[in-house]
Amino acid sequence: MNIKRRDIRDVTVLELSGKLMGGDDAATFQNLVKQLLADGRKKILLNLGNLSWINSTGLGILISGYTSVKNGGGVLKLASVAERIESVLMITKLSTVFETYPTEDEALVTFGSE
Repeated sequence: MNIKRRDIRDVTVLELSGKLMGGDDAATFQNLVKQLLADGRKKILLNLGNLSWINSTGLGILISGYTSVKNGGGVLKLASVAERIESVLMITKLSTVFETYPTEDEALVTFGSE
């Protein structure tokens, strides 16, 4: 998995690409989330448009990030979720946990009211 970071106003966009499967990805992602929170960046948007696959460990990584951000007083949302990953979220009922948006732009607008 690769992560590209962009800050758009007070929202940090993390573009995930490749496969989210665990291993080193877990520590890399969790450390990045902790650093963002420590820096006061509490609005985080994960753009999953270039994420080709996620397994159960990858889902755990997303859940861990979501929990860390929420416990830190922040908000984490998902955008551009590919159809195959969206179906995994639906099957696992995680679609009821994560706020997801079809595009990054649509998701960014929703942070204005946070």
